Amino acid sequence: MPMAFVLINADLGAEEDLVKQLKDIPNVEEVYVVYGVYDIVAKVKSDTMDKVKETITWKVRRLDRVRSTLTMIVVEGDSPA
Repeated sequence: MPMAFVLINADLGAEEDLVKQLKDIPNVEEVYVVYGVYDIVAKVKSDTMDKVKETITWKVRRLDRVRSTLTMIVVEGDSPA
């Protein structure tokens, strides 16, 4: 199933609010606040790659307090059964 991880830089202090908003977006399966260069990591998964890209472009990246993103499209992986 098509999947991507989106690394997000947020406005200072906006992490908690963005996590709530991200969890409400269809196709966003997991959201984590992290330390390091990025503030939040979101896992986006759908039945088609077009829907994954659409979710990232038109929903995630358009949230008000998102400063920048880096998207990693999953090529292959091993997921638990």
